[in-house]
Amino acid sequence: MDSPTVRRALISVSEKLGLADFAHGLTSAGVEIYSTGGTRRHLDSQGIRVLDVTAYTGFPEMMDGRLKTLHPKVFGGILCRHDRPDDMEAIDEHDIVPFELIVVNLYPFEATIARPGVTMAEAIEQIDIGGPSLVRAAAKNHKFVSIATHPEQYSAILEEVSKDGCTSLGLRQRLAAEAFARTAAYDRAIADYFCGETNQGPFAPTANITWHRKAVLRYGENPHQQAAAYSEVGSRGASLVTARQLNGKELSYNNLLDLDSALAVARSLPGAACSVIKHNNPCGAASGKTLREATQKAMAGDPVSAFGSVLGFNRVVDVATAEFLATPGLFIEAIVAPDFEAAAVGVLTSKPKWRNNVRLMQVGRLEEVGARRQYRYIDGGMLVQDADTLPDPEAEWKVVTDKQPTDEQLAELRFGWTVVRHVKSNAIVLSKGQALCGVGAGQMSRVDSVDMAIRKAGDRAAGSVLSSDAFFPFSDSISKAAEAGVAAIIQPGGSKNDDEVIAACNEAGIPMIFTGRRHFKH
Repeated sequence: MDSPTVRRALISVSEKLGLADFAHGLTSAGVEIYSTGGTRRHLDSQGIRVLDVTAYTGFPEMMDGRLKTLHPKVFGGILCRHDRPDDMEAIDEHDIVPFELIVVNLYPFEATIARPGVTMAEAIEQIDIGGPSLVRAAAKNHKFVSIATHPEQYSAILEEVSKDGCTSLGLRQRLAAEAFARTAAYDRAIADYFCGETNQGPFAPTANITWHRKAVLRYGENPHQQAAAYSEVGSRGASLVTARQLNGKELSYNNLLDLDSALAVARSLPGAACSVIKHNNPCGAASGKTLREATQKAMAGDPVSAFGSVLGFNRVVDVATAEFLATPGLFIEAIVAPDFEAAAVGVLTSKPKWRNNVRLMQVGRLEEVGARRQYRYIDGGMLVQDADTLPDPEAEWKVVTDKQPTDEQLAELRFGWTVVRHVKSNAIVLSKGQALCGVGAGQMSRVDSVDMAIRKAGDRAAGSVLSSDAFFPFSDSISKAAEAGVAAIIQPGGSKNDDEVIAACNEAGIPMIFTGRRHFKH
């Protein structure tokens, strides 16, 4: 049969955003609106004619609103199959009217449990019962019923109803898919909350992760691979999936990986900071008194690798920084920052040769990163761990050599130790003046990473400090560092050869700190 005319809508929502305009549009299209409780009062206050569900069912709301729409006259009107004579005879016999449109969003359970100090009793009251039932019933019967679960869907529904008096089957199918995804995510949030509250450990027995597709990408890491970007339901804070693109070509899969790394490094650094990422590893990073100073120092860390790199900032990009980046000879693929001054955008999109191509990503205010989970897929399964985002307790650091680091060296060691956790293991970082000057990443042996970092640093290795993401198994790396003029070392410690490594530092007069905590990044 053809798509049924939308004659009646049942509206029961917690989120009122855009509802009044949507309801006005529906009534203008001749749609009768039935509603309950707070939604009915809200629509009444906007001058919209609403029929009361309790008057229709003949059954009052009760139990503080826990019982409102759970009634055969409601669900019969949603579930009836318009092409089945027996269904239509049944609703006529029992004075049931069919509903062709259901508009429901659920009690704010996720927002409630995110509040500090919320009690279980408060959380339980935000577990919606009637809402998910209405959503599932309408989605099941999407051949005849449209289901809206989010204000973003209102415009598409209203456009079709206003034009044709009905919705298309394609739209109803898409809305049904989104509805089932919403109830699945809602139930997952409730299940995860109860697992956490009933001492089942930090990891739920079943992991049900819900993602919303944000974009289909041109391709993946390589042109023959298809790819898309998704956002995690419930994810909050500044991130690439919620960023606003101010300029440039479409983002690629590799752009997103590198921008995410650039943002992670920049937001972890003190002061005004810039990170330079190439192939998902920092090739430059620096802190400075101004963002321009930090950027100059970061780009000088490895000028060859910095060509065609991705940059991350922890401050608003100003004109002075933009003018430096527009220097002839520099080429930047993409930039992520909390924001950009309007004049800085003008510089970056008009002066350099790459002006039309550079991707400028505005993520908003950077908040402190708290504890969160990290998911990595393996063949046939998934690994879950606490993300390595929290700062190390410096009270646990221990100087293990005869020589103590100076205050200046200690500040530099803090900087290097902050950066090294962002470098792929085996990771070695040389830094000086709050800036990277040499990086050794992803080598199969630690001594090879030391060689690489020293070679990258060149003459700048003299007087630098060395940070290692894990312990040194032998003293050969210390000998190489001493020969290059490294002034201080920080590492986790924990090798069976620690005494040998400490002795080598003492012999070279190099102070060394053991942090007691490693930072592998595989």
